[in-house]
Amino acid sequence: MSDYRVNKTEGEWREELSPEEFHVLREAGTERPFTGEYTDTTTEGVYACRACGAELFRSDQKFSSHCGWPSFFDARDTEAVELIEDRSLGMVRTEVRCRNCGSHLGHLFEGEGYPTPTDQRYCINSVSLTLEPAGGE
Repeated sequence: MSDYRVNKTEGEWREELSPEEFHVLREAGTERPFTGEYTDTTTEGVYACRACGAELFRSDQKFSSHCGWPSFFDARDTEAVELIEDRSLGMVRTEVRCRNCGSHLGHLFEGEGYPTPTDQRYCINSVSLTLEPAGGE
């Protein structure tokens, strides 16, 4: 088991998650661009980890990057996510994981020139998230 607050076996994760959710969240897969339910969503609310429910991002941190996945310029707080060097696919990137359960969320890119307060783009798979609309709508 790991050092995460939420610890489950691979079998437990497989029982709780759909095959696509398991592939992205637990095997660090990626959903196809422009297919996720939150890519163009502008609903106000809080985005949480689909695997464990931990709050990760807020809608006021989301922006339209036109990259094919939901993009955020900052995490809810610095403790919500962990950043890990990813050298897969012959490149160096920064993987974003849920700090509560270790699930893969996406990648962080910096210095791309987006007009955001942080010049960062958290490129997150929709399937890694659930959206709780403001006011419980």
